[in-house]
Amino acid sequence: MQRREFISLLGAASFMANPLAAHAQQPRRIGWLVGLAEQDPEAQRRNAVVVQALRDLGWIVDRNLHIDYRYSIGGGQQFDAQAAELVALVPDVLLANSTPATRALQQATSTIPIVFALVLDPVASGLVTNLARPGGNLTGFTNFETSMGGKWLGLLKELAPGTTKVALIFNPRTAPYVGMVQSIEAAAPTYALAIGTRGVADATELERAIAAAGRERRSALVVFPDVFTTANTERIAALAEQHRVPAIYPFRHFTVAGGLISYGIDTPDLFRRTAGYLDRVLKGENPGNLPVQAPNKFELTLNLKTAKALGLTIPLTLQATADEVFE
Repeated sequence: MQRREFISLLGAASFMANPLAAHAQQPRRIGWLVGLAEQDPEAQRRNAVVVQALRDLGWIVDRNLHIDYRYSIGGGQQFDAQAAELVALVPDVLLANSTPATRALQQATSTIPIVFALVLDPVASGLVTNLARPGGNLTGFTNFETSMGGKWLGLLKELAPGTTKVALIFNPRTAPYVGMVQSIEAAAPTYALAIGTRGVADATELERAIAAAGRERRSALVVFPDVFTTANTERIAALAEQHRVPAIYPFRHFTVAGGLISYGIDTPDLFRRTAGYLDRVLKGENPGNLPVQAPNKFELTLNLKTAKALGLTIPLTLQATADEVFE
């Protein structure tokens, strides 16, 4: 028998003896429902962090891992359709980075494991019943605690002491806003602030809301964490400056785009940790046994150029505590 024939027969025999070994060589599959446009810089940033973190854990795209992406800023029925598409691909695990994306995947499957990131209050949202032992097929990482609202108000008063009114900007269709609004309203008397909500569902309503805040003397904005606000990062920052309204944002990418100040989670760190959960699920752990985790790194960023344009002077003490200052 020729050596080549012998090796072929040996390989076939090995496959028959252990078919699971052959299956193990097939790339594992992740389905990712992304609540942003494909070309959005923040979407690309998060993708790069997850891919690199998975690589560090031994999962290499196009070698032993394949990732299917579905991008959308529409939410609602569009998310539902894309969630169904991803489930039909039968991935080993699904990833969602927003509350509406996670809800769409949860409704699409009760069996495929789901890891979520950037979800606000997953218990109140009905995604899990318990943070310590979420049960079912979901687990992941939250993005904010509702108590964050008081911190935002305090920073606004430090930046613009004359502020008496604060408008809250969010999309009621995509943001789980109730708990956050309640926490901000509870903290408002401490800072002698009147709170108004500005639910916005599209670009036109967004412009009207910020323009209205600009017409009110001593007014400021709190922009909520949401797929809608993230998708409109540059527009919101530009409108706030145009109408001369001090605004605080939940993520660093807003100050990069010209926003005045942001205080929120370190998103790259959160997505690196999310990759760790994907790794554990790919290795066979049950997501229902993995506790939902909160962020543990936060960052404060300031934009001095925007402050100057608004006629504000950022206190040196605040600049000294900032993680990053844009000039």
